[in-house]
Amino acid sequence: MVLAMVLCANTGDLLLKRGMNQIGVVQLSFSGLTHAFRLTISNPTIWLAIAFLLGFLVFYMTVLSWADYSYVMPAGAFGYALVTLLAVLFLGETVTTRRWFGVVLICAGVFLVGQTKPRTTEAAT
Repeated sequence: MVLAMVLCANTGDLLLKRGMNQIGVVQLSFSGLTHAFRLTISNPTIWLAIAFLLGFLVFYMTVLSWADYSYVMPAGAFGYALVTLLAVLFLGETVTTRRWFGVVLICAGVFLVGQTKPRTTEAAT
């Protein structure tokens, strides 16, 4: 369930970035924001991103119902590694060695959290 949460979030984020790249730079003015809004609501990539992000929300709420928040958030941080890899593969981004090292540290933390029990409190009745 945590994996589905991470996959939905990362896919949604990746599609959102791709959709915003299709729209272009948004100008911070009334006319610029109005123009960007029109482009955004007519962009199918943005709508697909929203669907995945809604899927993330459903999985996130479900996982929170049976696991501690202190477990869910660090476990979900694995998404940082996945989104970095996806940004390289699908968006052509360049990731520095220092940034990859940070991702490795996050993954090590996720591994440590993953070795604990998901719930330390009693379930609500």
